[in-house]
Amino acid sequence: MELEYLAQILVTLVVLFALARVGSAIVSRFGLPGLIGEILIGIAVANIPIGDTTLLEGVLGCVMPEPGVLTDHGNDVYHVIYALAEIGVIFLLFTVGLETRVNDLMKSGKPAFLCALLGVIVPFIFGVIVIMAYDGNMNHAMFLGAAMVATSVGITARIIKDMKLMDTREARIIIAAAVIDDVLGMIVLAIVKGMATSDSLSIGGIILIIAQAAIFVLAIIAICKWVIPRIYDYFEARRKAKMAEGKVPMSVNMLVVAIIVCLAMSALAEIIGLAAIIGAFLAGMMFADHAWEWDLEKKIDSITTFMLSFFFLNVGMQVDLNTLSNGSVLLLAAVVIVLAVIGKYIGCSLGSKMGDKTLDRHSLNIIGFGMVPRGEVGIIVASIGLSSGAMSSELYAVVVLMSVITTLIAPPIISKMFRSKYHDEYKILPEDRV
Repeated sequence: MELEYLAQILVTLVVLFALARVGSAIVSRFGLPGLIGEILIGIAVANIPIGDTTLLEGVLGCVMPEPGVLTDHGNDVYHVIYALAEIGVIFLLFTVGLETRVNDLMKSGKPAFLCALLGVIVPFIFGVIVIMAYDGNMNHAMFLGAAMVATSVGITARIIKDMKLMDTREARIIIAAAVIDDVLGMIVLAIVKGMATSDSLSIGGIILIIAQAAIFVLAIIAICKWVIPRIYDYFEARRKAKMAEGKVPMSVNMLVVAIIVCLAMSALAEIIGLAAIIGAFLAGMMFADHAWEWDLEKKIDSITTFMLSFFFLNVGMQVDLNTLSNGSVLLLAAVVIVLAVIGKYIGCSLGSKMGDKTLDRHSLNIIGFGMVPRGEVGIIVASIGLSSGAMSSELYAVVVLMSVITTLIAPPIISKMFRSKYHDEYKILPEDRV
């Protein structure tokens, strides 16, 4: 029995991973980011009918959870897929953090903060207005607003990393703004959820939520700037002293230390009510100044390559196409998708321009569309709304569709805009030819 259970998990992982890589390869041939293919494969395997069931359930034995019951992640096979997906995106954000030095982040401070702030305010207002006009339900309106606030930094980060443009000004603003956006988004979600589950939310409760987020982020930034350098200098001095004495200094496997810190920081972020990816990103920043010296990025990438495919597969697997047969739901979805794109684009590009007047039109376009993907973050918000009874199943389907569509349309647009501005990066020079 134990062998059958393990075999089922292994076969499912093999098939899904192989399909994801095939989908990624096919989509890449059309000049699009491979993650689009992985998401589409996820949608396909969860919706292709095989007799009375789907390919995912009938052939692979992986039962998807009911909408809004993500705390009960289906059967044991899905437990494994879900865990790999979440750990994959955690390590992705950790590698992004490894490339983000505190000094660079602080240089992007004002445009990134205003980008995130307006990128939260404008979409939230759009979401509230459209639902108040649609059915007048305040709970529906607040949760749609919270879902439209979300930004899946994992999507854009993957694109930027694949294009090797993490050191560009726009990339630094997007990543910094995405972290701030996640903090603000979690605060908005906590407030909205509190309003939906109780008659009122006290000012003290709101202040506590804001304080927890602010203290966590600012504390890590302070540690990166003032504590980590002193720790490094201390151990470096001890190492040199040992060598001067003719002794062999004790070696430490920094990959092990990095993984422990990454997972611990991610868990801490979840415990205090923030997203795990915020903790992972901040953990990466703690190692950023010496990541090249320890070769951490290459080592972590080897881990991420496998697990991250399950993250994008899972985004697609959450979509149930049967819920989108209602005409009015599709119309509402179309309106929400348009407003979701426009809201993020206007808010983020306007905020960036207010923070840095020297940003040109190409940079503003990159930043505006770089914040558009909602990905798994929007789906998580929708599931919380559905499970708490504050969101209807139809609106849940709308938010899921909005999250997936914005995830699908943003990557090719972002890639094209980056290539348009940094076209010299893609020229083949004589010395590059074999």
